Amino acid sequence: MTRSAPSPPGARLAAVLRELKDHTGLSLAQLADATTFSKSSWQRYLNGGSLPPRSAVVELCRLAGEPADRPLALLDIARTDRTSHDPEPATTQPPVPPVPPGSPAGEGTGSPPKTPPPATAPTDTTASGTAPIDPAPADTALAHPSLSPHRRTTVLTALASLLALTLALGALVLLHLLPPHRDQARPAPTPAASTTGPLCRHRSCQGKDPLTTRCGAGPQTLAEHETATGAWVQIRYNPVCGASWARMWGAALGDRVEFRAGGAGGRVHGARVTNRTEADTYVHTLMSVVDRRTSLQACFVPAAGGPKECFGAVAGVTTAGTAP
Repeated sequence: MTRSAPSPPGARLAAVLRELKDHTGLSLAQLADATTFSKSSWQRYLNGGSLPPRSAVVELCRLAGEPADRPLALLDIARTDRTSHDPEPATTQPPVPPVPPGSPAGEGTGSPPKTPPPATAPTDTTASGTAPIDPAPADTALAHPSLSPHRRTTVLTALASLLALTLALGALVLLHLLPPHRDQARPAPTPAASTTGPLCRHRSCQGKDPLTTRCGAGPQTLAEHETATGAWVQIRYNPVCGASWARMWGAALGDRVEFRAGGAGGRVHGARVTNRTEADTYVHTLMSVVDRRTSLQACFVPAAGGPKECFGAVAGVTTAGTAP
């Protein structure tokens, strides 16, 4: 392929939001008055300039009288797509302050400058050229003749006795405060159930929509194909759900995509472009439950006539770059 596939999740979400707004019959100003979001915010959400919060999608669906499951699933996919394409911030090192003249080369940059030792009067040196060693400073306790050795011993003994009494009282209090049978192991806390993962696994995903089940968030693209008319078709696979499906975008009204898993005897799921919104964004088939190494096939059937274009893949084996 000579060009990379476009990224449709954000555009698909914006198109669905515009369709919901049309169902409400409200203008942008009226929509802002009926919700907790401003007119400029709705303008950005509807033209794809930014992704809306979940509460905005819920409010719009409530005004349109439509369920929020599908738009919220599209929002999750768009957020996953945006996160996976955001560049990682470059790691920068903090600037190193210049070392003042005269500082030692190995000195740390964050420590304050050391105060030079006070100058001492020159002393006579010995015959070998070394200065005589100063005598060690006297014990500070001896500098106070008023504190006799007997009195110091008495004070230390009293402090040791007080410390021992405090420790004994603390141990006694803890012994009485601890609950009975404290040696029994407490049960491990039950992990909270995930609220962001797929809503189905393996057999329970058969024939279900990948968006409403959240299997469409972060799947693998096993293979993709650009048709003679310029439409794109992809074979998608989510190993957590254990399911696969096909999706198509850039197609014309009436174009159809078909998906089969498990060879000629497998069940065929299809999706057709039925309106301008789907033509501007994408359509997808329902899911088929697959195992690793299951053979998969997707076919493009143009509405204008012409040969069917088919290509294949194997579950768990990627033959194309992962697309959003």
